[in-house]
Amino acid sequence: MVLAAMTHSETNFLKFAIDSEVLRFGEFTLKSGRVSPYFFDAGLFNTGRQIATLGHFYAALLAEREPKPFMLYGPAYKGIPLATATAAALSQQHHLDVAFAFNRKEAKDHGEGGEVIGAPLRGRVVIIDDVITAGLSVEESVRIIRAAGAEPAAVAIALDREEKMNTSEHSAVAEVETQFDLPVHVIAHFSTLVSYLGNESDLARYVPAMTAYQSRYGAKLRADSTDR
Repeated sequence: MVLAAMTHSETNFLKFAIDSEVLRFGEFTLKSGRVSPYFFDAGLFNTGRQIATLGHFYAALLAEREPKPFMLYGPAYKGIPLATATAAALSQQHHLDVAFAFNRKEAKDHGEGGEVIGAPLRGRVVIIDDVITAGLSVEESVRIIRAAGAEPAAVAIALDREEKMNTSEHSAVAEVETQFDLPVHVIAHFSTLVSYLGNESDLARYVPAMTAYQSRYGAKLRADSTDR
């Protein structure tokens, strides 16, 4: 396995996720049935400081990758605080006043009603989430955005697991890029994580299990990937 070069932002994010115990190592059974040597759960970013810091990472990513105007859409439930924190960070750190919205799990038929809460979905919309697994959340988000007459412009996630799906040799990220013709912006990648662990004396013991997992489940990388 070729270890990836690390950007300063990726290194800082991985350290932040590990220190926050959001990125953990051990033995974890995933929904797919695979036994993974690591687990990433953005729902564990659950303090004011943590969610504000996370928002800064997403904001820096989007300020760099999305030069055209956009708004944010966070699919329920994890996307809701991500969209909120990122919009705040874009305003505070990058002087961009970006609208945001999110959906309900079940549409209300009283009060303000509707499926979407927040700003009206208009123009270019960036879908913001923690990871992409099967792509179902993106599919639903694209449906909602297009139904409102807006344009899905990109997806932003925290971590690309870079592992093949059960039905494809490509990753969920690559499949989303192809199926929906959307770029996927990523804060950090699995290959970067392995490089990071190898450079940290107290974490290097996890590298053999990580590389073995990637050897078994690693996705075939597309040459036209938008993020690599």
